[in-house]
Amino acid sequence: MAIKPGRLGVGIIGAGKVGAVLGAALRAAGHAVVGVSAVSEASRDRAENLLPGVPVLEIPDIVERAELVLLAVPDDALPSLVEGLGKAGAWQVGQLVAHTSGRYGTGVLAPARAAGAIVLALHPAMTFTGMSLDLNRLSDCSFGVTADPAMLPIAQALVVEMGAEPVVIAEADRVLYHAALAHSSNHLVTLVAQAAQLLGDIGVDAPNQVLGPLLRAALENALASGESALTGPVARGDAGTVAAHTQALREHALDTGSADVLDAYLAMSGATAARAARRGLLSADKFLGVQAALMADDGDPATFAAPPEPLRDAPLNTHKPLNTESPLNTDEPESE
Repeated sequence: MAIKPGRLGVGIIGAGKVGAVLGAALRAAGHAVVGVSAVSEASRDRAENLLPGVPVLEIPDIVERAELVLLAVPDDALPSLVEGLGKAGAWQVGQLVAHTSGRYGTGVLAPARAAGAIVLALHPAMTFTGMSLDLNRLSDCSFGVTADPAMLPIAQALVVEMGAEPVVIAEADRVLYHAALAHSSNHLVTLVAQAAQLLGDIGVDAPNQVLGPLLRAALENALASGESALTGPVARGDAGTVAAHTQALREHALDTGSADVLDAYLAMSGATAARAARRGLLSADKFLGVQAALMADDGDPATFAAPPEPLRDAPLNTHKPLNTESPLNTDEPESE
């Protein structure tokens, strides 16, 4: 493939779901992918499918060949990888070195910067399947970008070339930025799985069909209207319903030997009530009623002192974990 003027030779370190897709996006923008690292069989298959014809190379060889090195590796592996390549003298003056981690800014790339490289943090705020359909989804995606002020236009241009929207994140804010994304997307999956589990446990054959329209509408409304879109018994201050939910979930936890759904319901209901109270959507009396319903082991509202003034100082719900005879499953899921 002929390289257009100003085009870069790109090296992809890590042909996981993110690296292979972003490499394909940069290639589609006219850059030449000069090498990719792929260790597992799944990564090699992904590289072959998304980056056909690109040689699979060792990491030092990729760094030597590339004008832009894209580090698409797990967060915990990134610091040692960058440091190790620095000690080996692999980084080059004027070379672009970017990583895709949400947690880190450019500070983690200090060894490359010390060697004269231009360092960038480019984190795509979306989940990846590692398949070609991700390329089309990039057009709706934002990237959290961090770079030195003089180099920020380079980071932004690379994101735009991949079809996405750059959003500038300050170095000091990267962890909070990443926490916001993880809290929303990762915990949403857990929430949906827990709701589907409850429906399945009571005999609903297709929980996803029941939940789908409700969840899609709730998400769209929340994105469009923020907390003004909040509905349900907590937002209404319906303590009786909240108490009934809590009691039913306690009984379910005892029956199944697993309290994670109960714990999540109590935590999220407490947070929902506190945020609604701070915004004036929930009166002091209703706030206390909801808190009592959540805290009372038997579901009967207890007696509480008046909430602190102003309500923005209201504490989130705290509760004692439910003890069950059967321990929680501590097996970790398999991951690539």
